[in-house]
Amino acid sequence: MKPGISTKKNKRKQYLLSLVEGAMMLALAWVIDFICALAPYNAILFPAGGSITVGMLPIIYFAYRHGATWGVGAGFVFSGLQLVMGWYPPPAGVWWAFVLCVLLDYVIAFTVVGLSPLFAHPFGEKTSVHRLVGYGVGAVAVCLLRYLSSVASGGLLWGTYAPEGMNPWIYSLVYNAGYMLPNAILTGILAVLLCRALDPRTGRPMKKAD
Repeated sequence: MKPGISTKKNKRKQYLLSLVEGAMMLALAWVIDFICALAPYNAILFPAGGSITVGMLPIIYFAYRHGATWGVGAGFVFSGLQLVMGWYPPPAGVWWAFVLCVLLDYVIAFTVVGLSPLFAHPFGEKTSVHRLVGYGVGAVAVCLLRYLSSVASGGLLWGTYAPEGMNPWIYSLVYNAGYMLPNAILTGILAVLLCRALDPRTGRPMKKAD
């Protein structure tokens, strides 16, 4: 068999394996997100929507394994799943409000999760400690990007939910922080633990001495 043909087959095989793994991670992310959303405290603490969840962790880990391009693709598909399964139309019944809602609450909010490798990369590959710090920072960073997208949506579209006399942007900052910041912290911690147990580069426990 010619080397070129063998290389093409290997690339095709790797591509298919990445697609299968991505589908599995998306399914896992959806299940985790769904289970976390069922927790009774979410309905009590966040009546206007949102939940404390670590559902983004599988997508972040997938992005660490295959890179930001694959991660962004997975995040985009997940945004579509979220949109189909539980879309809440904005109070303003105008076309631009619907467009902004789709972009800020779904497409941008979930797609940016796949950018985690870009924030992890500056910490380097010298030692396992450097990589773990990068993995944790990357996970927290993309969760904060999602938070900013939700804040923008709250300030622009959901101001009617703010208490009377309260600035909609302040309300959006505070309300979204109530569940987004715990999400970021929990996801960052779990990302470090997961990547230490299963190194994204090898799928095996990370060696302490490397």
